[in-house]
Amino acid sequence: MKEEAQRLFALRGLDGVSVQDIISAAGQRNSASLRYYFGNKLELARELVVDGAQLIDEDRQARLDRLEVEGGITVRAVLGALIFPMLDLAERTGQATYIRMIANLQLNNRAFLREALENKWNLGYQRCNAQLRDLLPQVPLSLLDHRLSLVGIYGNAALAAWEASRDSGESGQLWSPDYAVSSLMDTFESVLATEPSEETRSLLSESEDGGQSSR
Repeated sequence: MKEEAQRLFALRGLDGVSVQDIISAAGQRNSASLRYYFGNKLELARELVVDGAQLIDEDRQARLDRLEVEGGITVRAVLGALIFPMLDLAERTGQATYIRMIANLQLNNRAFLREALENKWNLGYQRCNAQLRDLLPQVPLSLLDHRLSLVGIYGNAALAAWEASRDSGESGQLWSPDYAVSSLMDTFESVLATEPSEETRSLLSESEDGGQSSR
């Protein structure tokens, strides 16, 4: 039931799936089993979010711990700690549609996603962002935080596309090259580290009281 619910949430979104849709997809006769185990559709979705987030967070935290011990903290390495736990999730757990579900929730049910994570199951993500802030002092902090949010949205959408192509078996020219994931990381790094344009700096100064520096 959880596998089918995750697949439906990934494809249709939280609001586009009914309890009966989940029951039918799981081959159940009525909704009693869903209500018995999960209470309702939202509680089931919350459990699905936490199931994957906990595994991703454990992997991220372990990767960051190793980088800190080895002295290997770089922008590229931290981006790897963000991305590879998500890419590895399906292989380790069989959660083939998790990234697409999260990407859909991020776009359409952001408040629900945040509440489900409880500021508890994304600590590795927060650690990565804190490291990136330290590694990119040349970018004004408010602008860097904006870019981190964009990379989060862009990254989930890109990885959702990767996940879908993997499952369809039709990776095509976008994901089949050996350099595809590395190239994707290049784009993340560029988004974060590129020098702000004069236009952006001017608008940033205007948006801050008295044009005070954010660092």
